[in-house]
Amino acid sequence: MAEMDFELYRKYLAGIAYRMLGSYAEAEDVVQEAYLRWHKVDRSTVVDPKSFLARITTRLCLDILKSARMRRETYVGQWLPEPLIEGLVDESSREEELAGDLSVAMMLALERLSPLERAAFLLHDIFEMGFPAVAETIGRSEESARQLAARARKNLRSSRPRYKVNEEEESAITQAFFTASRTGDVAGLSKLLADDVIFHADGGGKRAAATNILEGIVRVVQFIAGYGQKLFPLYGLPPVRFTRVNNMPGFATIEVDGLPQTMSFEIEDGKITAIYVMRNPDKLKHITAEWIKQGEQ
Repeated sequence: MAEMDFELYRKYLAGIAYRMLGSYAEAEDVVQEAYLRWHKVDRSTVVDPKSFLARITTRLCLDILKSARMRRETYVGQWLPEPLIEGLVDESSREEELAGDLSVAMMLALERLSPLERAAFLLHDIFEMGFPAVAETIGRSEESARQLAARARKNLRSSRPRYKVNEEEESAITQAFFTASRTGDVAGLSKLLADDVIFHADGGGKRAAATNILEGIVRVVQFIAGYGQKLFPLYGLPPVRFTRVNNMPGFATIEVDGLPQTMSFEIEDGKITAIYVMRNPDKLKHITAEWIKQGEQ
């Protein structure tokens, strides 16, 4: 019965942990530790298992975040959250406001909050926990919890999606980008990108990636087309699986070094406004070549 109870909330807890940590691998570890602690608890004393497990998960995340700050400061190149392929965490929270947003922009905005601000906001606004329970979870007064959530909410509003794009249009743009980028088609890329497009890439010092954010259509087209023009004549198009990454249109590929890579996009008014590339192999362990190749079948 204990295991059955826990499995009811596994994706819910993974959703909390991923948003707190920006890492699906670390989120899985936290959920597993919560599972082990759940088995040691006298469950006759637990009134609300869901809230109880959420508190355990959040406290574990806060402990990890104490050391994560130092790791971020020494990170090589740009830091991006681990790419989240749809279906791995609970996305069933409220539709209004910021609730369902797992975009990279939102995850980067959460990263700029203090750990306590992040926890208070996520628990109350995303996972609908009352402030008395939030306060107990983070070890602060109820008034302090309210203030932390309010500060977070104010800082995050600018990261809200400003637009909705038709999914068919998203798919067409994403597939056109894949072909144009991998063949080095300058004209094709130029038609797809907004003038002020930005390009983020995370190699973590483990694989080659743009160290700094690239801004503007000229720089981004030049960088992407140069890559495609160099590799396409030698290797052709790589294996690809089109999917949603952090609830954004995107795809996963197997690169010439045999390792996976993901790309995801923000699209506005028919143009790509932001590109996020994950190349750090430490953040791609949950994406396998077999899974990508299955998507081509």
